[in-house]
Amino acid sequence: MSDAGGGADLGAFAELFGLEPPPVPDDAPAPRRGLFRRLREGIAASQAQPISPQLAGIYQSKLVSDATWDDLEEALVLADCGMPATMDIVAALRAEADAGRVTSGDSLARALADEITRRLAPEPARIPLGDDPTVILVVGVNGSGKTTTIGKLAHRLTELGQKVVIGAGDTFRAAAVEQLAVWADRAGVDIVKQAPGADPGAVAFDAVAAGRARSADVVIIDTAGRLQTQHNLMEELRKVHGVTGKAMEGAPHHVLLVIDCTTGQNGLSQARLFSEAVPVSGLVLTKFDGVARGGIVLAIERELGIPVAMIGVGESIDDLQPFDARAFAEAIFAPDAAV
Repeated sequence: MSDAGGGADLGAFAELFGLEPPPVPDDAPAPRRGLFRRLREGIAASQAQPISPQLAGIYQSKLVSDATWDDLEEALVLADCGMPATMDIVAALRAEADAGRVTSGDSLARALADEITRRLAPEPARIPLGDDPTVILVVGVNGSGKTTTIGKLAHRLTELGQKVVIGAGDTFRAAAVEQLAVWADRAGVDIVKQAPGADPGAVAFDAVAAGRARSADVVIIDTAGRLQTQHNLMEELRKVHGVTGKAMEGAPHHVLLVIDCTTGQNGLSQARLFSEAVPVSGLVLTKFDGVARGGIVLAIERELGIPVAMIGVGESIDDLQPFDARAFAEAIFAPDAAV
């Protein structure tokens, strides 16, 4: 079972950002729960089943038959994997069965977790930080969890000794700026903001300039939530991206797309169209603490190849975790007995 202790959280974040892991003092608190347990406990608290009834039935079978593959295909589609990714996974597992390595429901559960892990993590996601302020642009639709993700990310970076400046680029909603200011205060970081209705490009420019002037290590810029079908707002997002580059050559260095995993296949449409507007370099998946489905990440990986960098597993400031493909695959798709 993959369940790296939560005490390793900062070490995992340090690896994600290319930083030296902080020393662990002798009187450090007990390790936090790992990603596997957080996912399983969140699902249990929401009274959702960790695996679908179809998968549960498959795993209980003593033999693998032709009907097994039909049931597996249906289960993966219902888990939001999408038909193309589902067909690829089933074909790979059938090949394992033909080779004699998958003979029962239990061995199929293990093989499925292995296959999903392989597909989601051919290489670990990385968000390397540079010598100048590293500028991170955070995008996504309304309600995806962008603002809370930014606050939690700023908190984690601060724990790693990084000086962070946040740019409140969602100027369309006064509440968004206020909410981000609360998170900035909780994380103990500076925030750059303007009056509601201000030009979001100007806020992005000022945030980068402030980050450079204050010798910040990281500048995180919020953007207004927008539906991927709102072409005018997507064009504005392109302009914000361009203005950020004028404030500092090469910026933004990373574009993180926040996706609410409860949106199902709409998440693939979001990833596709946001990627057409700006160069998305990583995904942050939110609201996994109360849902047993999560196959949308497989559909996105297959079509766009965007790595998952982080995952939100709760509401507290510490509940943003580096993505662990093995822990994800085992928590969502495999029964306890099989991992």
